[in-house]
Order: sequence, then C-alpha cells, then structure tokens
Amino acid sequence: MKKILLGAAFAMALSQVNAAPDPNFHIYLAFGQSNMEGQGDIGQQDKSVDERFQVLWAADNGSCSGKAKGKWSTAVPPLAHCNGAKLGPTDYFGRTMVEKTDSKIKVGVIVVAVAGCSIKLFDKDNYSSYVSSQRNQDWMIQRINAYGGNPYGRLIEMAKKAQEDGVIKGIIFHQGETDAGISEWPSMVKKVYSNIIKDLGLENDIPFLAGEVLRSGLSSGANNNIAKLPQQSKNFYVVSSEGFNQALNDGQNVHFTSQEYRDFGKRYAEKMIEVLGDKLKPVADSPESSSSEEVSSSSEAQSSSSAVEESSSSDNSTGIAQIEHFGTGSLSVTKSGNVQLSLAKSEQLTVKIYSSLGKEVLDLSGNYAGTNTLMLASRLPAGRYVVSAQGESFKAVKAVMVK
Repeated sequence: MKKILLGAAFAMALSQVNAAPDPNFHIYLAFGQSNMEGQGDIGQQDKSVDERFQVLWAADNGSCSGKAKGKWSTAVPPLAHCNGAKLGPTDYFGRTMVEKTDSKIKVGVIVVAVAGCSIKLFDKDNYSSYVSSQRNQDWMIQRINAYGGNPYGRLIEMAKKAQEDGVIKGIIFHQGETDAGISEWPSMVKKVYSNIIKDLGLENDIPFLAGEVLRSGLSSGANNNIAKLPQQSKNFYVVSSEGFNQALNDGQNVHFTSQEYRDFGKRYAEKMIEVLGDKLKPVADSPESSSSEEVSSSSEAQSSSSAVEESSSSDNSTGIAQIEHFGTGSLSVTKSGNVQLSLAKSEQLTVKIYSSLGKEVLDLSGNYAGTNTLMLASRLPAGRYVVSAQGESFKAVKAVMVK
C-alpha cells in the first residue's frame, strides 16, 4: 500500500468516474408501433453505414448476425428486431445526425417497437393488462416477448445501459394509428414521456419528436391527436408527413415506402438538430481535465499534509475502483448508490458531492456521529459522482454510481 495525498486521491476517483460516459456519444431513444419498426424493403444503399452511427440491440431474438441484446453494433438495418422489422425512420434519422453534426460526435439509438400496439403497451403501470387483452394475437405476443414481455421495461433497461457509455439527448416516436379514436391519447403519451424522464434521471428538457401518420391512410385521423401533443409539453414537437402519399403496397395503406422512411428519418433529424442547437456541439477534452485539476488542487490546498491509503480493490455494487478512507470511521456505497458514513465519535465534516466533470452538486456538510445514510439516489439523477468527506480525524474520497 502506498501513501498518496488526499487531493491526489480525489483526482484519481474523479478520473475513474470520467472514464464514462462519453459526452460526445449522443443517445436517442426510439419507440412506437409498426412504422417505427420499419416496414420498408432494405436496399443495397441502406447496408452501408458510417461506424459513428451505432445501435444498442434491445431484442432477445438472436437471428440477426452480430446483433446481441445489450451490445452496440454499427446500425445496419433492421434496428428494432429480427422478426419482420425492416427499414424505418430511425435508420436515416441516425445517418443524418451523423452527417450534420461534428465529426467528433457519435450517435447511438435504441429502438423498441411492436407492430399494431396501443400506447397502452408502454404504460408501465397498466401494460400487463393490455398484453393479456392481446393474448389471441400470436404475432403481437411474439414481438412483445422479444422484448422480455415488457417493451417499456426493456427500453428503460437498455437506456440505463447506454447511459454508461453516452448521454441521452432526445426521443423519437411514431405511434398512434391503433389509437386514432382515443381522445385521451395525447395525455397517455405524456405519461409515458414523464415516466421515461423520471426512470432515467433525465433533465426536464429532453425533446420528444412525434411523427405524423400517412395523411391519406386508413389511420389518418390519428394526426388530429398528434397535432395536440405540443399542448402536453414544451418539449413535444411534431414531424410532418406532408408529401408522403405513396403508401407501401401491403393492403393496409398505413405504412410508408422505403424512400419515404428515408426522407422521414431526415425530417426527424433536421427537427432534432433545430431543437437541440448548441447542445449538439462536441465537448472538448480540456474541460474535463481542467475541472478535475481545479477540484484536485482545491482538495490538496485543504489537506496538503494529510495522507490516505490507496486501495486497488473494486466495489461490486458500482464497478468503480474505490479510494479507502483513513481515520476513525468508514465510508461505503450501497447498491442503489446511497452512501453510508460511520464514525466512532461525533465530528464536524465537510461532505460534498461532485459530478463527473468536477462540479459541486450537493453539500451535505454537518455534524456526524454513528452510522448515517446519505440519500443520493433520491436527490440526484442517475450517473457517476465523487463523494468527499473531510474532518479533523476522518477523511475519505469515494467514486459512486447513483442508479
């Protein structure tokens, strides 16, 4: 065991946190029904994809070579699943985002879509009763089962995994044909959106882009509902289907053609670029390192004569190497990302929580005695942080993952 300055320990913990996620890896969630699945034939031009455009495979169906659930791969269609999904709007959404953003930006998508489904399938409180109501629709149950029987749950599961690698920037959505006659549909969509934001610990400014259905199709009335979505939230936007009148010749008159999917994807991307604006600019390498240095220097100034033992052990609940405390007490991390602080005697501590960029996000300083639980999970969005606790006889620095 070697001795290191507490400030250096802080810098080490912060550097471990900064290893991920990559702020220049932009993640987008895509969900809906058959038009989001994609029903267009995949042409030769669709098989060549820039490696900066990635998909996190969300389905259990392993028949697509190289597309295993929970693994990133280059976004060659189909992107939703291997059970009938083809070319859809997400394909050229991602390609256009890559084409029209800085070369330092990577784009990742997660697509969860089930043909013919109602928005009720994505209502985490009531989806099971909807699934039961569709038990005679073998084709739909098969597709639902590809997402573990709970498409919303799978979307959240994969999104949390993606947050380990990148930053969620927005949501694209195409659904409503099945629910064209339900007047409550806009508020039902808002509920799903609100659940996504809460379950992923996202900021309240994540854009949600909903595409119109075919204006001359059998479900064209759904556009009346879609037009009302912006009334539900300032973050809701509608992507027009104007000019898409060919309709896939499948006897249903509700699906777009391959070229219309390509053009629709571009429209989604152009709207997302318009809405996000400067938020799409790449984050330079220097801010992270300078922030780390700034916080480290501050810690060193406060404890230049103090030392802490470095441990190379790893905490299984976070997967992040831990910096052990020294003094008469202990600091440990729970599975949910809360912190337990135990002291042998009462002591005034400076306890601060820092983001992965070295910014102070929470000050929990005070007098501590015995065993105390610092509730971070209920106060902070999911992500990686550093906890610093300093007192006269106890000092500790620990990296923590809040879930």
